[in-house]
Amino acid sequence: MLLINIAGLALIALIVWWFWLYKPKEAELGENDLVITVENGTYSPSRIKVSTGEPVEIKFIRKDQSPCSETLLIPELQISDTLPLNKLKTIQLPALAAGEYAFHCQMQMYRGQITVK
Repeated sequence: MLLINIAGLALIALIVWWFWLYKPKEAELGENDLVITVENGTYSPSRIKVSTGEPVEIKFIRKDQSPCSETLLIPELQISDTLPLNKLKTIQLPALAAGEYAFHCQMQMYRGQITVK
């Protein structure tokens, strides 16, 4: 009985950490090529900062074989694209206004955000 309670508390702690305390990696798109890796149910880095008013290229490499990871959606920009397995894919973004733009897979299990300042 004690073992079950300890396992239950550990599971609750993991859920609290994942949904409320976890801070994903953040990167700024600069002169160096930034590649977002799609692996183990996440985008890494999942938070990207870009400058306003300039077209942007974001590169993705999908290492996750899950069918969900295959589709990339950026709803606010009406972008829907397929990410090939183990191949670099460049997504062209137009010049963006300041704000936050979510990107995710078709089921929203993989999630990320582009912050434009």
